[in-house]
Amino acid sequence: MTRVEPIQESLKKWMKNNESFRKRMNQARRQVLESPEVKRLIEEKEGLTTTIAEKNLIKLHEYDTQSKACEKCPSREACINILPGYVPRVELEGEEVRLAYDKCPRQMKKEKEQKQRDLVKSLYMPKELHEATVERLDYSGTDERNEAVMKTLAYIDKLGEELPQKGLYFHGLFGVGKTYFLGAIANELSNHDVETMVIYMPELVREMKASIKDDSLTSKVDAFKRVPVLMLDDIGAESQSAWFRDEILGSILQHRMMEGLPVFFTSNYSLKELEQVMGHTNKGEVGALKASRIIERIRQLSEPVEVQGPNRRNQ
Repeated sequence: MTRVEPIQESLKKWMKNNESFRKRMNQARRQVLESPEVKRLIEEKEGLTTTIAEKNLIKLHEYDTQSKACEKCPSREACINILPGYVPRVELEGEEVRLAYDKCPRQMKKEKEQKQRDLVKSLYMPKELHEATVERLDYSGTDERNEAVMKTLAYIDKLGEELPQKGLYFHGLFGVGKTYFLGAIANELSNHDVETMVIYMPELVREMKASIKDDSLTSKVDAFKRVPVLMLDDIGAESQSAWFRDEILGSILQHRMMEGLPVFFTSNYSLKELEQVMGHTNKGEVGALKASRIIERIRQLSEPVEVQGPNRRNQ
């Protein structure tokens, strides 16, 4: 009966008879063991000896060729590591080397930035909103515009353990940058881990009407009531209806007023002008008393701030 030679014995014989392969293996072994990072690892890692290292050349080669502190990667997107955004760490179990992976500095920064972006939720708002910053506010305008900047900075300076109960009501002509103020404040709030919802009012009306059909109206209104900071952009530009004004907007503002939750607004109208607009619905109905109630809630929730300047959308 023919004796079957064990595979490992056959492999050893093959390696012994194959000089070229043996040289390449020895070269790879030296390359790993003479690597500055592996040498440092053997010196610093308790229990890791050269003998153990020789038994774990593949794992140590994997460790050696990867970036440890983003030094070998041009960017997070161009990370060279096996798990992009993660750096290897050597763990020793007996005489076996294992690699664990931790987030690299760039990955942690990316996740922090994503978390901050996620804190600013917007409904039908432009992408530029997420790029607005306090530093890029226009400080070189008229005294009236600079007052808007100063009040914005004053609100941000008040941010601490508790949110100031009053927001700001930015009003002014079309295109003077009112929405940019909202974006800058929202992004600053995200740096304080405060969730903000920014809503474009004309689209909100359409969203609410559509929500009646899929029975999601109550849950959406509840979200607007409870979000830590609510921002309503272009109030007064929406199609006026008694139902939306009284049942939706009035309900949201009343809840937030009672709970001390701030609301920010932008509008082409002053509060006095907005009261006139809200007093007349698209069906020709007159509701001066109900409109005045909405305006009173806005006064309780925010401080009027006029924004002046040229129409930036024509520049």
